[in-house]
Amino acid sequence: MRLVITADTHVPKRARDLPEPLWAAVDAADVVLHAGDWVDEALLDALAARARRLVGVYGNNDGPALRARLPEVARVELDGLRVAVVHETGPKAGRESRCAARFPDADVLVFGHSHIPWDTLAPGGPRLLNPGSPTDRRAQPYATYLTARVAAGRLDEVELHRLPPRRPSGH
Repeated sequence: MRLVITADTHVPKRARDLPEPLWAAVDAADVVLHAGDWVDEALLDALAARARRLVGVYGNNDGPALRARLPEVARVELDGLRVAVVHETGPKAGRESRCAARFPDADVLVFGHSHIPWDTLAPGGPRLLNPGSPTDRRAQPYATYLTARVAAGRLDEVELHRLPPRRPSGH
């Protein structure tokens, strides 16, 4: 099972659309996980139309329309792997222990908010994955998203994808 993991897309605030490499990955994926900050319902509709299966949550920049359609926390089992998705996990300091306490039944926790790629294992708790942002890299050197594979309850082949810089609009 192929996964695409993304968050903090901020369309159309930070970009008019998702980068083409991310759309290509969505087309090839079995499941797309989105950890919030969509900003516009049109992106949710577009991803839902293209993804074989979409699991998403709302973020702090998502208004009432998105919050009415998406949960704050999503939980899904993918080929025996227990996955939780949430937008915000709080400050970097203490994140692993907080997440292990909040999501003791998850094997993997996907989160967003910081726009900073993250891949750690919480002691006694879930693997924590943040894909960064494909449209708003902030202080990061690249805009990013993640892909991974799930088989027989195991997550492997987790890969951080760097996206090429966006071309300036208007010319």
